Amino acid sequence: MKKGEIERFCRFSMDGRTYNGTVRGSMVDIVEGDMFGGFSGMRMSYPIDRIKILAPLVPAKIWCVGQNYLGHIRELNHQLPLEPLIFSKPLTSLVGSGEPVRIPEWAGRIDYEGELAVVIGRRCKKVTENEALMYVRGYSCFNDVTARDLQVKDGQWTRSKGFDTFAPFGPYVLLTETMPGDARITTRLNGNVVQREPFSNMIFSVARIISHISRFATLEPGDVIATGTPEGIGRVQPGDRVEVEVDGIGILTNPFVAEP
Repeated sequence: MKKGEIERFCRFSMDGRTYNGTVRGSMVDIVEGDMFGGFSGMRMSYPIDRIKILAPLVPAKIWCVGQNYLGHIRELNHQLPLEPLIFSKPLTSLVGSGEPVRIPEWAGRIDYEGELAVVIGRRCKKVTENEALMYVRGYSCFNDVTARDLQVKDGQWTRSKGFDTFAPFGPYVLLTETMPGDARITTRLNGNVVQREPFSNMIFSVARIISHISRFATLEPGDVIATGTPEGIGRVQPGDRVEVEVDGIGILTNPFVAEP
């Protein structure tokens, strides 16, 4: 790792075993321990192209924020929310980078939603906005896949957001409390840019979101918060590939396939 470079933590499998590691250029260095209790190097590395990258952690809970960019609110023809709109996804929706997202034929339109994910590092309850970032362990990429027709039909979001494989997450966690002010998210559908927005355009900041959730629910180490998608959502179909890239972190890539 270069001097001054922030560490990127990952999980991967090799020869049937699962390891934790840190990314160093085109290599992954195996580490002992984890991102919450601390870790140390083991002087053993593998080229990234020889291993299978997994979701960087199995979250304690997956929290999500709806309608957090003005452009996205306008494209849905919704009103500006007065406070963060919070929902959750089941852990069975989790998949890592490279894993397929399964599209149920009967579910109607399915959309991608590229987002910044926050990983909570310490237990917190009723924290202020000024304190909130002290509880962040890092950041990653997230795709809040949504069955749009069902979201409209149901009038709430549990079913439309909660299908198995509808929460791609990864590939790495950037271990830092704050993202650079000019960092942005870019989403590509089959190689074409469909979303691009700086995180400074969020309506509710990461600190505000953490503080808001912690008022009604205890946040725990390993909780993941997806912070909302910018303008440019769109439909995906079997055979499509979606990439969600966050500056400084990496690219979350997932093929979309028909559910068997």
